[in-house]
Amino acid sequence: MVIDVHSHFWEYPTDFTADFREQAKRAKGGTEFDLTVRYEDYVAACRLPVRTVVFGGKARRSGVWVDDARIAQYVSAHPDTLIGFLSVDPTQPGWERELRDGHEVLGLRGIKLLPMYAGFRPDDEILEPLWKYAARHALPVLLHTGTTFVSQAPLECTLPRHLDAVAIRHPDVKIIMAHLGHPYEGECVVTIRKHSNVFADISALHYRPFQFYHSLMLVQEYGVWDKVLFGTDYPFTTVNATLDGLRSLNTMLEGTALPRLNEAKIEALIARDTGALLGL
Repeated sequence: MVIDVHSHFWEYPTDFTADFREQAKRAKGGTEFDLTVRYEDYVAACRLPVRTVVFGGKARRSGVWVDDARIAQYVSAHPDTLIGFLSVDPTQPGWERELRDGHEVLGLRGIKLLPMYAGFRPDDEILEPLWKYAARHALPVLLHTGTTFVSQAPLECTLPRHLDAVAIRHPDVKIIMAHLGHPYEGECVVTIRKHSNVFADISALHYRPFQFYHSLMLVQEYGVWDKVLFGTDYPFTTVNATLDGLRSLNTMLEGTALPRLNEAKIEALIARDTGALLGL
C-alpha cells in the first residue's frame, strides 16, 4: 500500500482564471497543459494499491478557487481510497467559517494552504485561529512551499523557515511542507529535523532528477528520512512516474564517485504509513 499525501481535484479550465492558465504554460514549455482530474486515470497510473489525500485550493490572488463541497463529493464517490482536505484563503472574508464548515459539515480531515499563491505568510497573526483550530481538532496542515510559475505569487510567502515560528507556537499540529520546499530544500530539511511534528513531501520533484538527488542527499546527511512522505502532485505527475523517478536516482550516478542514496530508506519512504503518522 502506498499513501499519496499530495493530489489535487479540480475542473479544468473552469476553476482557474485565464491569467493563471496562461502563466501555467511556463511549466510546460509554452504549451497549455490539460489539468483535468479523473479518478480512473489516477488509479490507472498506480501499479500498487494506494490511499490518497486530495484537495482543491483557494487563492484569489493567483486565480484558483475550488469549493470544498466538491472535494467532499469527490471523496464520497471513493471513500475507501480518498481522504479529503479542505482549503482556505485567509486574505478573503469568511475564511474562518469555511474552515469550520469544511471540517464540521463536510467531514474533511485536514487543511491545505497556498500561502504564496494567496499572498500570506503562514506565521502571520491572521492565521492564529487556523493553527489553534487545527491543534484542537488534530487536523494535519499541508502547505505549498517552494517555487511557482505565477508572477504575482510572492516568494517571500513560501519560504520553509516561516514554519519554524508556527511549530514553536503550535508544537502539536502536524505540518507537511510540500515539494521539500524546493528550491529551498536546505531550509526545509533543517526545519523538519528541528520539530517532531513537521514533515515534508516529495511531490513534483522527480522530473528534475539531479536536483532531486541533491535534495534527498540533504535528507540523508541530516538523518531525516523518517520525516519525508510520499506524494505525487497529481495531475502534474503520477504514482508510477514518482516511484520510477525515486528508484532510478542512483542509476544516473554510475561511473562517478558521487555518494549513493540509501535504497532501503527510499523503499521505507514509499511504504511509510503516512495515515497513522498524521493521525488519519
